Amino acid sequence: MEKATIAFTGGGTGGHVYPGLAVAEALRACGFDGKIAWIGSKKESDRESVEAAGIEFFAVPTGKLRREFSLNNAGDAFRVMAGYAHSRRLLKALRPALLFSKGGYVSVPPCAAAASLGIPYFTHESDITPGLATRLNARAAEMIVLSYEATRELLPRSARGRAHVAGNPVRAAIRRGDAARGRSLLGIGDDLPILFFLGGSQGARQINELVQSALPRLTKSAFVLHQTGSASAEGIEAVPDLALRYRSFEYIRKEMPDMLAAADLVVGRAGAGTLWESSALGKAMLLVPLCGTGTRGDQVDNADFFVRSGAAVALVGAEATSDRLAEEALGLLADRRRLDAMGAAANAVAGRDAAAEIAELILKRIGEA
Repeated sequence: MEKATIAFTGGGTGGHVYPGLAVAEALRACGFDGKIAWIGSKKESDRESVEAAGIEFFAVPTGKLRREFSLNNAGDAFRVMAGYAHSRRLLKALRPALLFSKGGYVSVPPCAAAASLGIPYFTHESDITPGLATRLNARAAEMIVLSYEATRELLPRSARGRAHVAGNPVRAAIRRGDAARGRSLLGIGDDLPILFFLGGSQGARQINELVQSALPRLTKSAFVLHQTGSASAEGIEAVPDLALRYRSFEYIRKEMPDMLAAADLVVGRAGAGTLWESSALGKAMLLVPLCGTGTRGDQVDNADFFVRSGAAVALVGAEATSDRLAEEALGLLADRRRLDAMGAAANAVAGRDAAAEIAELILKRIGEA
């Protein structure tokens, strides 16, 4: 009997790739020995991450989905149509038993193609407020997997009965992070707390600028670990006397679980990846959510949930100054009891294994549970 194929789609950022990879990993852990394939964007970082996990990767043309008027919309519309045609050909050849969408604009054409071919698909939303891709994909999805119960009420009434709350998948490697190994990688002992700045997989200019301005004050009391992303923080290395208390990396890959485990406080945006991976390791968070024009406000909503859960402190909009950031970060690092309580609250949010739960749902649907 021919073994089943399961296809995945999603990409554009690490937040749309790594949770999907966590589900693929969980499928293998559950005993699935069929083929797994990934339909993604033409971004080289997406391909590298997927192929590093041993999964065959197929790139399709993609166009960005925008809610607002833009002169780029016409060109993107053609790319979306090309992506649909390409996805349809791929899915005909792959003949998957099911397509799992992790979202992002690249996922819309494959989901539409799957619907046209009668291929069942599940779609997953990482944020509290569903993005445009999820809203489009949800129309024909058999199941809409959510990270938060609050998201259900934000879906169209006709879609709510197909929603299932499972949380956001986190790679097993993250949960295996070792703090001692992380400190060893950084070459530091146990005498200083570690303040870990994350701007997401692509970095965040605002976070980098805040680090640059606050760094001399922060390093008086902590070791600062900084993932800069491609928007590197120029000038920081030139600050004197920081060599022993500051390390920056453009992007951290295989070392991320151990370095995250070593952190005493995580400072970053409020994207799903940062929130759920930090929570899986029980890390207190200081969040600077992306807000203002060019965003639907999803990170502000995410941050608010974690603040209300007792897992984070947030600096929103004009509150995010270098002085305020340094004051909040150093105040938290000086209060071990509060840090521990926030970490426990974070871990409670991410306590369930969403990847395993979603893998079981997929296997049940294709008759291999």
